[in-house]
Amino acid sequence: MAEVTAESRIEAPAAKLWAQLTDWGAYGQWSMTHTDFPEGGPGNLAVGATFTENMKMMGFPAEVLWTVSELEDQRLFAITGKGPMGVAVLTRYTLTADGTATKVRIDGEFTGAAVSLMAGKLKDSATAALNESLRRLAALVA
Repeated sequence: MAEVTAESRIEAPAAKLWAQLTDWGAYGQWSMTHTDFPEGGPGNLAVGATFTENMKMMGFPAEVLWTVSELEDQRLFAITGKGPMGVAVLTRYTLTADGTATKVRIDGEFTGAAVSLMAGKLKDSATAALNESLRRLAALVA
């Protein structure tokens, strides 16, 4: 298993960040791992909704079938997914108001036999991608 976390205090209200996080057409403007949503992203953002995302991790393309597992408007968005080689993925976005700003935390978890072979490199790559994604997200909402 490989677990990753990135956190940033972004000078924007949670509502503005939430709108950017859930703007599927603009997802690639800030997400460093995103390539595209072949079906346009989740149509109805609700627990149980499914969607497919094409991603790139460690330079390799991957298609992930996601299911929305947790959802609290403007606070929490979590998705669980199945990727290639039996890899299970969890991504959780948590937004917490902090005065006029918002703390944004992204947690990721990768499990499966293939992960154990490359856990260290995967963790380093994913952490760098999450930190750069938060930097880009902050620039978009500034």
